[in-house]
Amino acid sequence: MAWSTRELAELAGTTLKTVRHYHQIGLLDEPERAANGYKRYRVPHLVRLLRIRRLVDLGVPLSAIPVLEKSEQGAEQTLRALDAELKASIERQQRMRKELALVLRHHSLVDLPPGFDGTVADLSDVERALLMVYSRVLDEPAMAVLRQLHSTPRPPEQDEFDALPADADDATRQRLAEAYAPVARRQFEQHPSLKDIAMSEALTKPVVLHGLVELYNPAQIDVLQRLNTLLELTPPEATPTPRTNTSE
Repeated sequence: MAWSTRELAELAGTTLKTVRHYHQIGLLDEPERAANGYKRYRVPHLVRLLRIRRLVDLGVPLSAIPVLEKSEQGAEQTLRALDAELKASIERQQRMRKELALVLRHHSLVDLPPGFDGTVADLSDVERALLMVYSRVLDEPAMAVLRQLHSTPRPPEQDEFDALPADADDATRQRLAEAYAPVARRQFEQHPSLKDIAMSEALTKPVVLHGLVELYNPAQIDVLQRLNTLLELTPPEATPTPRTNTSE
C-alpha cells in the first residue's frame, strides 16, 4: 500500500503545503517515486509525519525538533524550556483575565495602567493620562506606591487645582500652593518611599516633562513649582506628590 502526497496529508490531518515544507527543511524524508514519477508514501512516512505533527501540537518549534531527537538530554532540555514558556504564558493569561474582569466591572480602568482597581473612579482625565506616562518610566515597586496613593480619598485641594484657570492671579496661585503643602507632607509621611519617587530622575525624562506641559496650564504648573519650593524639593523638576503630579 502506498499513498500520494495529498493522501498522506489527509491521513495526517494536515495540508499538502505542510508536507512539502517538511521535505524542504529536512524533517520528512522524500519517498521513492513510482514509474510515473509520483511520490509513493508508506506507513513509516505516515508515522513520521504524525510524530512531527504531535510535537508541533505540543508547541515544539520545527527548528527544535532535530535537537530534540538527537539525544534524551536534548529532548529533556527542549521540553522543559517549552514547559517553562507555557507556564509563563498561562500566568500572563491569568493576569490578563483578572484585569479584564476588573475592566468589565469598571470600564474606566482601561485608561489606567495594569494593577489599578475600582477604587480610583475619582481620578481626573489628566491624572489618568499622567499615570499612563509614569508607567513607562517607573518600575513596578514605584507604580505600586502610586496605586496605593491613588486609592485614598481625593483631597478637596485637588478639585481646586484641577479647576484652576490659566489666568489665575498670583495670590490665588500662592494660596493654593500653601493649602496643598500640608496635604503633600501627609502623603510623604504615609508613604515614605513617595519622596524617592518624587526625586527620581525618571520623572525628569522628556516624555514626562512634555506630558506635564501639554496636560497642565501655566497657572497649574506655577502652583506645582511653588509647591516644590514650599516642600524644599530639588531639583525643581521633581514631583512633590504624584497625586498632584509635577511641573517643568
